Amino acid sequence: MMKLKLKQMLAGVVCIAALAGCSALDRTEPVRTPRTIITSHVTTEQVKEAIITAGQGRDWIMSVAGPGVINATQNIRKHSVTVRINYSEKDYSINYVNSVNLLASGGEIHRSYNHWVNNLDKDIQKRLAIVAATPAK
Repeated sequence: MMKLKLKQMLAGVVCIAALAGCSALDRTEPVRTPRTIITSHVTTEQVKEAIITAGQGRDWIMSVAGPGVINATQNIRKHSVTVRINYSEKDYSINYVNSVNLLASGGEIHRSYNHWVNNLDKDIQKRLAIVAATPAK
């Protein structure tokens, strides 16, 4: 009787461990790399300002790394991610650089990263739409 209970407990522990491992996998997705074509007539400087303003609005730390390149870092609790945004007057892309505590491995990352990047991309698009709709002075 004691051996049967021990086997049942061991089987239960194995099942719980397996489910815990699966839950970590459920939290990861392929790393998203948005590439957006800009259809409005804007300058490279306007794109740069739209990216910086959108990022700062989402609490990203934005830093110009050179012509057509902005590095952005997001720190939330014990998690951190850095992306590189390459841009021109025709398009921009948000590229993963590195992260801390986001389960990044083999092209996969915690799904929160994709939400953060998707929100940043949407806000950049909104800022560019505002710039394009504003009459030139």
